[in-house]
Amino acid sequence: MGRDPPGPAEDEAPGAAAAAGGAAGREGGGGEEGEGRARGGAEAGGCYLALCARPVHFEKANPVNCVFFDEANKQVFAVRSGGATGVVVKGLEDRNPISFRMEDKGEVKCIKFSLGNKILAVQRTLKSVDFLNFIPDSPQLEYTQECKTKNANILGFCWTSSTEIVFITDQGIEFYQVLPEKRSLKLLKNQSINVNWYMYCPESSVILLSTTVLGNVLQPFYFKSGTMAKLSKFEIELPAAPKSSKLSLSERDIAMATIYGQLYVLYLRHHSRISNSTGAEVVLYHLPREGSCKKTHILKLNRTGKFALNVVDNLVVVHHQDTETSVIFDIKLKGEFDGSTTIHQFVLPPRSIQPYQIPVAGPASVTSQAPVPCKLYSSSWIVFQPDIIISASEGYLWSLQVKLEPVVNLLLDKGKLMDFLLQRKECKMVILSVCSQMLSEPERGSLSVIATVFDKLNHEYKKYLEAEQSYTMVVETGLSRSNPLLKRPVRTQAVIDQSDMYTHVLSVFTEKKEAPHKFTIAVLMEYIRSLNQFQIAVQHYLYELVIKTLVQHNLFYMLHQFLQYHVLSDSKPLACLLLSLESIYPPAHQLSLDMLKRLSTANDEIVEVLLSKHQVLAALRFIRGIGGHDSISARKFLDAAKQAEDEMLFYTIFRFFEQRNQRLRGNPSFTPGEHCEEHVTFFKQVFGEHALMKPTTF
Repeated sequence: MGRDPPGPAEDEAPGAAAAAGGAAGREGGGGEEGEGRARGGAEAGGCYLALCARPVHFEKANPVNCVFFDEANKQVFAVRSGGATGVVVKGLEDRNPISFRMEDKGEVKCIKFSLGNKILAVQRTLKSVDFLNFIPDSPQLEYTQECKTKNANILGFCWTSSTEIVFITDQGIEFYQVLPEKRSLKLLKNQSINVNWYMYCPESSVILLSTTVLGNVLQPFYFKSGTMAKLSKFEIELPAAPKSSKLSLSERDIAMATIYGQLYVLYLRHHSRISNSTGAEVVLYHLPREGSCKKTHILKLNRTGKFALNVVDNLVVVHHQDTETSVIFDIKLKGEFDGSTTIHQFVLPPRSIQPYQIPVAGPASVTSQAPVPCKLYSSSWIVFQPDIIISASEGYLWSLQVKLEPVVNLLLDKGKLMDFLLQRKECKMVILSVCSQMLSEPERGSLSVIATVFDKLNHEYKKYLEAEQSYTMVVETGLSRSNPLLKRPVRTQAVIDQSDMYTHVLSVFTEKKEAPHKFTIAVLMEYIRSLNQFQIAVQHYLYELVIKTLVQHNLFYMLHQFLQYHVLSDSKPLACLLLSLESIYPPAHQLSLDMLKRLSTANDEIVEVLLSKHQVLAALRFIRGIGGHDSISARKFLDAAKQAEDEMLFYTIFRFFEQRNQRLRGNPSFTPGEHCEEHVTFFKQVFGEHALMKPTTF
């Protein structure tokens, strides 16, 4: 299992030579092909890594078919007979593969499309690269660029944009602009430097060159829109002083990846510099755009053998071939800081990648056969950054994925689990599920653990709210025009807001009624306390949930105290809820009116809210309480009473307005201006004409 090969591994067919397109393959650290199911803890279940469900399937490597991989476009090239009998290009994102033929002009060493697949570059010799335009109405004629440096050999090339390409030779780098219409190239910049090997990180457009005799001085270059910048070179600390002056830093032990938005160089050090330390480690060097590269993190593997590295969802994944297991590291989690670097242990116990079944290809009659288990951690596997695994011998390309559900049962410290989950892309539903679990038997957590989790969630929530507020202020004040780079803050899945918590966790938790009511109320108040601590305005529906829970358990004294001491903040919806409670708790009416007075809310607005909640009697009582019942619209109340589909309620409201009419006009019937004819008809139908109130004369 290696990183990316030069020549076929001993157990591969010669045609597998270039299973790494980039630099026509650089052999990875393979091992003996193991048999049987994954060992070393995989049986224990809880696999938190998986190969993607829809891999790219290509013709496996053999003597006539060479396989290449382009790290920038994430495409696999299957080149048959040097291209004469066909080239098929497939990518994880590509819906349709690209197929074409090209003249066989010798063995292909490297083949890649420009970004956007408009120009194809093919290296067949050590001195030049051939180009072919894939632009509509453009002639299919090859054109060639020889490297400028005399006596130099081309190690490989990298496309940095749709029309810019870098040749890496053993004597330096040459940066070109491709002019497809003219079928020629223009040299933009070149740099002389002795090169042992190179590496390219397409996400950050940085090429890393290994220089000096030992190979451990690395020189990065950054490319952007026609410019090439030389970054600070740095030295990789080798495990021990090399015994001879020969290349001591192998390319298979280096990887480049973006982790949490920062570029890192990862060095797999097989033996620690500390003599009493056993096992290999991964050393992370932070490579900034400006300033010097610094060693910042050490990941302890606590084992030796053959390893390969991937980066998935900002996690460093280290595969171990001997035990057929993998471990993950998260550099955002707390480690042991020694003054300059942070030392990390793996987050979870080692587990195998989830077993994978390869479907049997062929006609429908044959495919009824059971799928074949894929040989995981095979010596023919080659890994690419950030998350690609290729099996050239089986003809598959997968992206590696992290599964969060199994992590929940492997990381029992809820605080650490939240720290881990909040950094992951697809975390929302898993976090909400953890919150539900910790409120329910048998995994009910203590209030202090629950408080810690709420605080961690609300910390992220507050960060997002502040960023959104700052952005809105800048836009409203017109300053955004002077800052075109200003972008609206992205709402990640780590932002768990009050409606998420209410819908998926708290309302479900209170409905189950399986917890003691004191615990239920304590949990709700803990969440409100956390929101207040982060100065986040509490939404009324959370207060409503508290009130409903208190009412269900007849805890009216507690409700009274919460309102009296303003533990529950004033709001119109809350006041309406209190009004509706009058029948079961009479003091609620006065508490509600006091709250509405404090809010100095428009009375008709309160009536509207109550009617919308079908609290028709409560609305009527409220209006009577403030003395506005003589001027209200009878039709509005009768509409609401009819919609409630409660005949006795309708009778009560109808009779109230008849009595009002009698008192104000000396006649109980409605005037045409009140538009209540349909309600009078309905009343007669249900209760009979004799039920109508007769005018009383004095």
